[in-house]
Formats: sequence, C-alpha cells, structure tokens
Amino acid sequence: MGGASATPPALVAAVSNAGALGFVGAAYMPPDQIARECAAIRALTSRPFGINLFAPTPIPEPPSDVSAALERIAHFHAELGLPSPSRPTLPTHSFDDQLTAAIQGGASVFSFTFGILPTETVGRIKERGIYLIGTATTVEEALALERSGVDAIVGQGSDAGAHRGTFLGAFESSMVGTMALVPQVADAVRIPVIASGGIMNGSGIRAALTLGASAAQMGTAFLVTDECGVAESYKAAVLSARDDSTRVTRAFSGRPARGIVNRAMTEIERDDGAAVLAYPYQNSLTRLMRTAAAQQDRAEFLSLWAGQAARLARRMAATDLVATLVRELGALDVSASR
Repeated sequence: MGGASATPPALVAAVSNAGALGFVGAAYMPPDQIARECAAIRALTSRPFGINLFAPTPIPEPPSDVSAALERIAHFHAELGLPSPSRPTLPTHSFDDQLTAAIQGGASVFSFTFGILPTETVGRIKERGIYLIGTATTVEEALALERSGVDAIVGQGSDAGAHRGTFLGAFESSMVGTMALVPQVADAVRIPVIASGGIMNGSGIRAALTLGASAAQMGTAFLVTDECGVAESYKAAVLSARDDSTRVTRAFSGRPARGIVNRAMTEIERDDGAAVLAYPYQNSLTRLMRTAAAQQDRAEFLSLWAGQAARLARRMAATDLVATLVRELGALDVSASR
C-alpha cells in the first residue's frame, strides 16, 4: 500500500487508535514528505505506528531505447489531456535520505521489502529501539532475513496484492501461496512470522494464526475504508472484483505486482511485455499517467493493486473494520472452545 493516497495519516492513525498497527507506505515519498506524514500521524494518535520502505537495490543501466515504451502509453496521455510522454527520470533522493526521515519520524516499527538491509542500516534502526520487519516469499529468503538480524518476518504469499517481495531465486518459482508458505517459514525460523496475502476477515486471521503466524498483515481489506485516499473508481474496482480478477504484472512499475486487470495493464503488456522497461524506469514512465488518472478518477489507467481475495472487501470506516475483525476472531475462538 505504498503512496500517500493509499496510507494517509487519517487511515494510519485510525487503525492504530482502534488497537491494530497502522503503517504508512513511504517507499515513493521524498524525505520531506515522510517527515510531514509522520508528524501528521503523531498529531492524530499517541499509539504506535509503522513505516515501510523498499530495501535499496542496484539500479540497472538506463535503457538505450525507450521509443516502444513511450509509444505504448502515448494514447493514454492523450486521453488524459497530458503532454506526450518523455524519457523517464529517476528521483534525486536516496534510500539513506528516506531512512533518516523514517527513523526520525517517530514510528515504532520499520518494515521493508525487496531484499536485505545492509548491516549498518540494521544497526541504525535498532539503536533507536525500532522493531524491524523484513519480507520473504520463500523459506530461503526468511532464513536470510533472520540471519540479517530482523525481529520478525512477513511471509508474503502469492495471493497478496501489490509488489512481490522476492529477492532470492527466480520470481516464477517464488509464487508460494500464503497457506503453504506461512507454516513452512514458521517451522524454519525462530522469530515471529506475520502472514500476508488473501487475509480479509476474522476467519483468515484465525487460519494464519493456526498455521503458526504470530500476526496477520492486511492491505486490500483497508483499501476500501472511508479513510483510505485512493480514487473512488479504485475502491469500486476492488468491491466488484472476483477471485480471478487479478494478475501479476510488470506494466506499471517494471517489477512483478498483483493487481486487478484493466485496460492499461492489458495494452502495456501486449506482445509479451516487450515494451515494458525495467524498474525503476517503468515506474517513472507511468507515474504521470497514474497521477492524472487518480485525479480524474479513471480506473482504467490506474495500478489497481489488490490481492486474490478482494471480493471479500467491505466498505466501512477503518475503526469499524478493526472492530469487526476482532469480533469475528473472538467469535471463532468461542466456537472452538465449545
């Protein structure tokens, strides 16, 4: 749930105030925005909250020819009233700049995805007493994260929405479902495991806990809450999604991510995705299109990140959703004790 619209301060604070742990997805934010978002959250809650960044990864050489990629989205720009797309440029801020802002922002928990943090970075985070969580899509990745010094591991199943956190081995062989991944990771590591992917209600949370997880991480369920700032057409797409509505795509960012199939995804990836640039160049290329689409409420041009259980989403306030999940989980516990 990266981005200011998906995790605005009102949503993060509401979730934390309700007794869960709200997270701000800060991966795409420059340091000054991270500072502002954290300050706004602290003004709304005295409860703990978390912050998430992408682990630093090597940036590939700039593509020599971007003409096919530009041509592929040119008509989208025209329909949105935008100037013709131009060669993508990269942000000027670094991971270290973002990390400094995140550490100083007052979060109690720091999570990351796409790899392992450098040893010195782990030390900086732990010196501040911040709880550290990494993301794994395989047992091998979970073991590597445990050795790196994290406090807990998110086991991200293949049914989870948005970007895949795979960083060891081939992406295609790392598509392990949540129900298969979580018990294997819990059996392999000695630190807490947090289940992620396809969890939308109390039954899903109970299943994750039964399989050995210590907690559940939920994203898609909160996309349709009142406080979430994504476009209304995005929320409508989630609420009308079926079990087979999502697909893993590189169309919007250049990295594999699960989202609801729409026109942009289909057209950008035709011809086997030959016109898709590597991350972060594709992400930069499509940013203006996605921003304009959100402003104009045009779901056909948005990256509609969502998990495979999106059809179970329920429209309500975030506080009510947390209360509902607690009630559902409690009812299951009472039933199991009879």
